[in-house]
Amino acid sequence: MKTVQIYDKPMCCSTGICGPQVDPVLPRFASDLDWIKAQGNVVERYSLSQNPEEFAKNEEVKKLLGSEGVECLPLVMIDGKVVSRATYPSRDELAQWTGAQTSVQSNVLPVAKKPGGCCGSTGCC
Repeated sequence: MKTVQIYDKPMCCSTGICGPQVDPVLPRFASDLDWIKAQGNVVERYSLSQNPEEFAKNEEVKKLLGSEGVECLPLVMIDGKVVSRATYPSRDELAQWTGAQTSVQSNVLPVAKKPGGCCGSTGCC
């Protein structure tokens, strides 16, 4: 089990999925975080506007903000180590960093198969 920490730019709410113009990356990333959490990982997400104390507590985050400003956000840390900055990672990247198992066909619905192949149980074809 890994601890995934996300330090976001200032947003109107904790996920940024609100308001008149939602960045389409944010709902996908929120879904990916739910998936990572369901895999047994701990997910902590902080917004600079909502949780400034969390930014102040983390020395690495303070250092990056001091040298690069908010342009380094979002920061993604796994077990205290920065693995991504200035962009939201994909589900595959999150899985790689946390050791979660992904399925190649995760977005494909299963198809029921008849017993005995395409011709049924008679085998006439």
